[in-house]
Amino acid sequence: MTTYGLLVFDEVEELDFVGPWEVFTASALVRAAGDTAVLVAESLDPVRCAKGLRVLPDRTLADHPPLDVLVVPGGRGARLVQTRNPVVTDWIAGTGARWVVGVCTGAFLLHAAGVTRGRRVATHWQHEQELEDLGGVTVVRDARYVVDGTLLTSQGVSAGIDSALWLVGHLHGRDHAREVRRTIQYDPSPPYTADEPLPARLSG
Repeated sequence: MTTYGLLVFDEVEELDFVGPWEVFTASALVRAAGDTAVLVAESLDPVRCAKGLRVLPDRTLADHPPLDVLVVPGGRGARLVQTRNPVVTDWIAGTGARWVVGVCTGAFLLHAAGVTRGRRVATHWQHEQELEDLGGVTVVRDARYVVDGTLLTSQGVSAGIDSALWLVGHLHGRDHAREVRRTIQYDPSPPYTADEPLPARLSG
């Protein structure tokens, strides 16, 4: 059984945690092995995310099951607020999760918690130099996600889905990860790229 804990806080970037949440919960359905995912916050009060979505945490920092995987998402709240919150940074440092996953600017929060010290990490392209300037960390600029030991970090927003798929494949096998990807129909083909296909046309 694998337990995934996803940290949420005011002004968290929505897709940074919702993307991995979708992967982990789909993985749980495919595996049928009792895997669980929980949203964890400092309190059980509603959290207002960066784009206005409101979510309800499942558990608090002081009351959650042991975590196999901890996901620390990014957003303005991570970079500018929670990095100065010792309650959160101390909790991150002491969760004892087997895997720590940072998405986007969640890497700043991991840095504040001391998790990235001496490690190689990825973060959102707009903030790579800012993170590197903090010192004690090597920012990898040419990889969608980076694995350093049991620390997994990714570039911005949607890259968190890629890193989550890699992780479920690492934990439960490549075939499992492929089945999860098929289940959530994750096969990105964004519009307005140089090799963009023509859209399907409906008759009638």
